[in-house]
Amino acid sequence: MPDFPIRTARLVLRPFEPHDLDDLHAYRSQPEVHRYLYSDAQDREQTRELIAERMACTELTDEGQKGHGRVVGDVVLKWLSEVNRQGEIGYGFNPEFQGKGLATEAAEALLEFGFDHLNLHRIIAHRDPRNEPSWRLMERLGMRREAHYRHNELYKGEWCDAFIYALLEDERAEA
Repeated sequence: MPDFPIRTARLVLRPFEPHDLDDLHAYRSQPEVHRYLYSDAQDREQTRELIAERMACTELTDEGQKGHGRVVGDVVLKWLSEVNRQGEIGYGFNPEFQGKGLATEAAEALLEFGFDHLNLHRIIAHRDPRNEPSWRLMERLGMRREAHYRHNELYKGEWCDAFIYALLEDERAEA
């Protein structure tokens, strides 16, 4: 476990807490937030259950509200393989806070943590090709597109493609 909180210039990354319910539900209840996620818009009880499930995951608060500030998004660094030293990053944001560079800042912090503290060799990200802002972020971070899987899964009633991005520890210095 990291020594929480992880601080960036404008964000505080920390595990979820029960008092995050209102802020998390404010955007997790919006259908457009779930357009590229495997979940659907949530009612308040589903959001409460999500917090309970993810108490060990990381969420974001806005600058100036450190500690018990407003939740503006949630980020995750999944441990995929200890033996192969691989992880995966993901994120979701309240639409009110999109387009402000916060996802970039959070993703950079996750990459740094994964490579420098978890000693990961490779970090990947899956992105829906229709979610251009998200895969453009991966490219800004120096991640390279390794694959474009066509119709690789039935998602919300339609066949969808997936982009796979990756960054190796030795490529990070070049990014």
